[in-house]
Amino acid sequence: MSTPTDASRGRPGRKSRRIDPPAPISVGFVLVPDFPLMAYSAAVEPMRAANTLSGCTLYEWWHAAPGGGTVRASNGIEILTDVEVGSKKRGTDRIFVCAGGNPASFVDPTLFAWLRALAHGGATVGGISGGPYLLARAGLLDGRRCTLHWEHVPAFEENFPGIDVVRSLFEVEKKRVTCSGGIAALDMMLHLIERDHGPGLAAGVSDWFLHNQMREGLSPQRMDLRMRFGVRDPRVLRVLAAMENNLETPLSKDVLAGLANVSTRQLERLFRDLMDRSLHRHYLDLRLDRAHQLRRESALPAAEIAAATGFLNSDELTRAERRRRDFGAET
Repeated sequence: MSTPTDASRGRPGRKSRRIDPPAPISVGFVLVPDFPLMAYSAAVEPMRAANTLSGCTLYEWWHAAPGGGTVRASNGIEILTDVEVGSKKRGTDRIFVCAGGNPASFVDPTLFAWLRALAHGGATVGGISGGPYLLARAGLLDGRRCTLHWEHVPAFEENFPGIDVVRSLFEVEKKRVTCSGGIAALDMMLHLIERDHGPGLAAGVSDWFLHNQMREGLSPQRMDLRMRFGVRDPRVLRVLAAMENNLETPLSKDVLAGLANVSTRQLERLFRDLMDRSLHRHYLDLRLDRAHQLRRESALPAAEIAAATGFLNSDELTRAERRRRDFGAET
């Protein structure tokens, strides 16, 4: 025997509630010449996947570049942008500056003013890879915490001592979002998708890209020392960490040996056997690499670069650089 329906009882049937999809979130990408294509792709593709999996347009995105037209990535691929930097034709909820190469050398007052205007209008402003460098130049990170690619951190800290830099994958602080770049941009976007539309959709997007672990923003950027150098000896690992953390005031061989709880001769032998180079050479190369970064990405005078990398003066730094260039061998 069938159960009478509302209609058979003479009462109007219950109407199903129609749930309208949310208004799309508009996301702009400012692509600076030589931008890193991987970082950009890792930021834009999760939004495409979110739209596909949800069956509706949750995100819309557009592109801008200085001067408009096409903009070339660091690998030579070109992307046709929608507007030029400074355009008033586009409103946006979020805008990300994606930059690579040497962001310290990029100066564009029009871009900086445009970003400030968008921020003043309520948009969330973000930077990817070297992009946070340009946000800092625009005065949009003053008194805030941020991250950026580890390669740019030394020069950034020298140029913007008032900004709290952390070596994390990404940072979300109210209306500012910064990301270290690379695949970390995927983790950042998964975090934003989860915040916008819930953990289920974020997990679905992560699974879509075979990304089986959604990393937290505070996860470290770089591989640990064991993976980077293929070394498992804890004594050598302690020394390697101490070297990287003490470039401005280099530690003596005796201090390093004390950290490893071995003699200086034993420590030298460990480095020869496990690192295939001398203790002195490795430490010197770390300092020279840092000096090269600072020279390329900052306007610091030579004397300050020398001081920041543990050399007595610029002449000593120049001699060390010349020896490495001319000989390139163990010293």
